[in-house]
Amino acid sequence: MSKPTEHPSFREALRVWVKIGLLSFGGPAGQISLMHRELVEERRWVSDRRFLHALNYCMLLPGPEAQQLAIYTGWLLHKTRGGVVAGALFVLPGALLMLVISAVYVTFGKLPAMEAVFYGLKAAVMAVVVSAVIKIGKKVLKRPVMWVISAASFIAIFVAGVPFPVIVISALTVGFVFGRKFPEAFDTGSGGSGRQDSESYAVSDEVSANIAPPAMGRTLGTAALWIVVWLLPPVLCVAWLGPEHLLAREGVFFSKAALVTFGGAYAVLPYVAQQAVEVHGWLSATQMMDGLGLAETTPGPLVLVLQFVGFLGGWNHPEGLSPLVTGSLGAAMTIWATFIPGYLFIFVGGPWIERTHGDLRLNTALTAVTAAVVGVILNLAVWFAWNVVAPEPGRFDAIPLVLGAGFLFLIQKRNWGMVPVVGLGAAIGLALYFTGVR
Repeated sequence: MSKPTEHPSFREALRVWVKIGLLSFGGPAGQISLMHRELVEERRWVSDRRFLHALNYCMLLPGPEAQQLAIYTGWLLHKTRGGVVAGALFVLPGALLMLVISAVYVTFGKLPAMEAVFYGLKAAVMAVVVSAVIKIGKKVLKRPVMWVISAASFIAIFVAGVPFPVIVISALTVGFVFGRKFPEAFDTGSGGSGRQDSESYAVSDEVSANIAPPAMGRTLGTAALWIVVWLLPPVLCVAWLGPEHLLAREGVFFSKAALVTFGGAYAVLPYVAQQAVEVHGWLSATQMMDGLGLAETTPGPLVLVLQFVGFLGGWNHPEGLSPLVTGSLGAAMTIWATFIPGYLFIFVGGPWIERTHGDLRLNTALTAVTAAVVGVILNLAVWFAWNVVAPEPGRFDAIPLVLGAGFLFLIQKRNWGMVPVVGLGAAIGLALYFTGVR
């Protein structure tokens, strides 16, 4: 049995959350992989079972699952203040960078040097995403039924375009119905020795027994508090500026969108794009595509593209203020309406989810969801990789593919971390630009 890991101080955790926020490239697949590497593999702060249990719950929620996973694991480590800080630092670096990029975009247009950096980063991120699929797959797909669920999930979403919520509900049903009768088929643990080894983590498999049982009164109070925090800015804008003011309309729209964004950014983007471009006229279709490209290469959740939408809406419709001021306020309103609900879902539901570790049927159901998530992440990896090597119809770019293979080798065989891989990707992108190769 490994030596128990000391529980990290809040200051130690703060440094790690800053690092994760700065390096969380690659959409949910890369971000989940990064958190797993930092929290489970390297520092042994959270056990595999607890990490996957939290991930299962977050995948059931609307909104950005990676940010919600950061809130959940931060809450496990340092309760409410840990969750608040983890969720904020996960988003803040990317949000600030996206604000700067948005201002540069509307002022100067696309900058070749910046595009070159992003070009190299995409190849590095592609390797990180593939590495995430490999690592999570090895930990989850330990039984034949897990492989079947994962493969069916991938085929359903990649080939047939089945909505993400349908896949999750189907996996839950399979796990719940068959898990009690065939529990061994859904066991991804490693027996008694594996559970003993879990005690070497700061947050082990068994630590949930030390968490106070949830109380309905406390739950309702927490829900009321975070609903007020979430909805206060949009409500104030409607009351002070009127329901037709741009900031009020953006606050109301993105608050509604936060409740229907099951399946992450890839599920909500078509809906937001159609509404923002065709219905509200906040930006053009070309600007929407440019925003998606920028969001894919900045740290933080991919739904930061919604911040770009909010900024462009304010820039194009300044409502009597300077375009930069209205754009910045629109970006802030969008960020608030999109990411604050994550705190509501985790702080209200987390205590109840923590009491389910001993529930066999629920655990097998969530294990089935984990297997389905592997298929979904594989779909994200294929989607991202294809858009990197084939950015336009009829055009194939082999350079990112070759670079991505090299980065994957460095990650898998040489144990390179995110910092050197991302830094090397950015440097290679600039080198290709200045040498005229691209």
